[in-house]
Amino acid sequence: MPAALDGARVVAALERGRSVAEAVCLARDLVNQPGGSLTPTAFATRAEELAALRHFDIEVLDLDAITDEKLGGLLGVNRGSSEEPRFVRLAWDPPAGTKSRGTVALVGKGITFDSGGLSLKTADSMIGMKGDMAGAAAVLATFSALDAVQPPVAVRGYLPLTDNMPGGDATRVGDVLRIRNGKTVEVLNTDAEGRLVLADALSLASEDEPDAIVDLATLTGACMVALGLKVAGLMGNDEAFLDQVRAAADAEDEPVWPLPLPDDMRRQIDSEVADMKNVAGARWGGALIAGVFLQEFVGDDVPWAHIDIAGPADAAEDDVETRKGGTGFGVRTLLRLLGDFRRPRSR
Repeated sequence: MPAALDGARVVAALERGRSVAEAVCLARDLVNQPGGSLTPTAFATRAEELAALRHFDIEVLDLDAITDEKLGGLLGVNRGSSEEPRFVRLAWDPPAGTKSRGTVALVGKGITFDSGGLSLKTADSMIGMKGDMAGAAAVLATFSALDAVQPPVAVRGYLPLTDNMPGGDATRVGDVLRIRNGKTVEVLNTDAEGRLVLADALSLASEDEPDAIVDLATLTGACMVALGLKVAGLMGNDEAFLDQVRAAADAEDEPVWPLPLPDDMRRQIDSEVADMKNVAGARWGGALIAGVFLQEFVGDDVPWAHIDIAGPADAAEDDVETRKGGTGFGVRTLLRLLGDFRRPRSR
């Protein structure tokens, strides 16, 4: 191999590594920002700045547009806040002439601060809730590196952004919300809000008929109880696609562990007044219940993976490769997955 060609490949690899590292640092910085300054509108503005700089498309929906789109989960969570919600849609396409392997949708939970709403958290439990938007941060950071990494797939992003506050008109326990896909949800715990905003985002992503969907969310403390602080939970509806996600995570040393979505758990979220309720009556299997809930908002024929990053999204102390605070978990996995993606089913 000519030395010049070999050198060019080294330079390209170094540039790719730099871009991925910058994306991880971006996600960390976003997670570390206080919820009082990184409001939904501030997050959306940062996304617009990155879109102009890193060459991807963006659409930001304000309160009126969110209402027009019938995003009832996002609107319901936002009712107690003085900060308006935003919904951010992102798009990136590979360069002309690239043989595309399909379209992958990335969904990120974007709760910029989580007080628990009227189901108010304790003071200790509220610490760290500025990072409840780590899923959205990981997706936005991934988009920031796409033009440099150039995976052979079209990528779409869906970021529901709001804080969850106990204001005077906050969603009450027992209220019923209608999600984008028409299904209704009885809210029995306003602190189980992430699944409500993700329901709208997954519905929108499914409508766009991608070849696969991945969502990332700091969703349940139950997943941390099950897997600890450094391993994410992996659930979904298509084993072949889950294998791809796990292979990408393993390659990037961002550990995930597969968890089941048992069909018989669905009846635990049956509601007497709506299509479902947002929590089960018992405390057991909380991470799985959340996954079963989310599955209701994914199209039947769309391969989908849910990654619960509640544990590894934030580090309680300095570690080998991360400092205390946001870790940027999931960015490397997503970029590897997009680069290696194969359609898990014929469409």
